[in-house]
Amino acid sequence: MDDLHTSADKLHTSADELTRRAVDYISGLFSGNAGGHDAAHTMRVYRNALRILEEEPGADREVVLLAALLHDADDHKLFATKDNANARRFLAANGVPEERADRICEVINAVSFSANRGRVPYSVEGRIVQDADRLDAMGAIGVARTFAYGGEHGRPLGDSVQHFYDKLLLLKGLMNTETGNRLAERRHAFLEAFLKELEEEGGKESI
Repeated sequence: MDDLHTSADKLHTSADELTRRAVDYISGLFSGNAGGHDAAHTMRVYRNALRILEEEPGADREVVLLAALLHDADDHKLFATKDNANARRFLAANGVPEERADRICEVINAVSFSANRGRVPYSVEGRIVQDADRLDAMGAIGVARTFAYGGEHGRPLGDSVQHFYDKLLLLKGLMNTETGNRLAERRHAFLEAFLKELEEEGGKESI
């Protein structure tokens, strides 16, 4: 938990008490998870969102940061909740008005790749957080998370490699913001280089 606070302080030195409490909340919520959807992933999405926010001055900063921190709080792969119950519980307990909580949850609900395939979030806040999350599925981190999740769920290596073609290699073309597009270029190139090396080492038929 202290490491997460240190991370938050470095990334957002003006973070208010609500953001600090959100860091505490997700730290407890994801305790023990090691499959790629954990508190460390959330903090990387938070960092990505901060980078994109620098070039999106019209966005509601608090909505973006809280949505980034809470975006996996009700992920169906981890929790059997409905209507963003975990996120709403945190927001209500910390005095966030219902209307604003609704807006934050709308952004959260626009993030998922599987649930929003082909749909672009209507709000700039949604576009920022979606890009921030998708960036963490690319590059070296994306490779590590794919195999961590696959190992945790008993997937054969070939199934994890197929995930690159089903999702990860598509993300570069689905970015919403200029910053997201720019950051995705290098990460996408890494994915392609990794797959090329994997094939050269073992051949597709051996995976």
